[in-house]
Amino acid sequence: MNDYHYLIAGLPDIKIEDNKLTYSVTSFKEEVRPRLSAIDARLMDMFFMKFDNQNLLQYLKDTEAKFDGRGNITKDEMEEYFRLFSHINEPKYKNFLSFLKPKAKYFPPYFKTFLSEYRNAEDTDAAKWENRLTELYYQWAMNCGNKFISNWFEFNLNLNNILAAFNSRKYKMNVEVLGNNAVSIFIKTSKQRDFGLSAIIEDMDIFQRIADETDLFEREKKIDLLKWKWLEDKTFFKYFCIEILFAYLVKLEIIERWISLDPIEGEKIFRSLINNLKEGVVKSPESINLQKSLL
Repeated sequence: MNDYHYLIAGLPDIKIEDNKLTYSVTSFKEEVRPRLSAIDARLMDMFFMKFDNQNLLQYLKDTEAKFDGRGNITKDEMEEYFRLFSHINEPKYKNFLSFLKPKAKYFPPYFKTFLSEYRNAEDTDAAKWENRLTELYYQWAMNCGNKFISNWFEFNLNLNNILAAFNSRKYKMNVEVLGNNAVSIFIKTSKQRDFGLSAIIEDMDIFQRIADETDLFEREKKIDLLKWKWLEDKTFFKYFCIEILFAYLVKLEIIERWISLDPIEGEKIFRSLINNLKEGVVKSPESINLQKSLL
């Protein structure tokens, strides 16, 4: 295990109630990632892949779209990836990823899976494909080999699925449940009020209270408080390791996101949610633009 004692000791202290930051997610990426071991750097990249996911979706809509610089993949690299992908069925491109330029080293295998499905499908519904990409992303990250990071992604998958399921019942609408882990199976098959999840989810009562919150702003705050508590609990006995750095990055993004918001923005988000409901689409909290990111 790598010891990042001096690296972690040099990071600014952050608290969830902070209303200003002297440090950013971008600063963290630029300053911390280069100092990680190769294995730990790839684990950290899993966090930044959510920005790559959004960049990919934007690129499919508009090849001139501006990329979020917090991702791992540049626009030039994405264009190269698409150029090679167009030849994917040619024999010489059997080992597809090996043909990418050396600098383009962050393309996860689920990109290929997603684009293969997207290219062969007739349905181009944006919400459906965003959900599919998110599902593949979580499946990939949950098999990363690091227990803490794997559990973090599964926690988020479960949280999103449970809240989406409660929304589905509340608004009497069909909401897609992502993944095929124990929680998603319970949600898909159970008719019980709590989907039978109280037996396997320790904080199910908290999930229920969050789902019942009618104020969107307060609901999002409670979601982030729950995530913050999860990170605190799971890193309590960890010191100067990649898990501490990963948790710090997630916390940093939570604070950064809330500092960037105000009540006017919250009202816009609320109206966006209502419009989605009217159109028959209920997105998870991480998909309605409040977070401008995720995990």
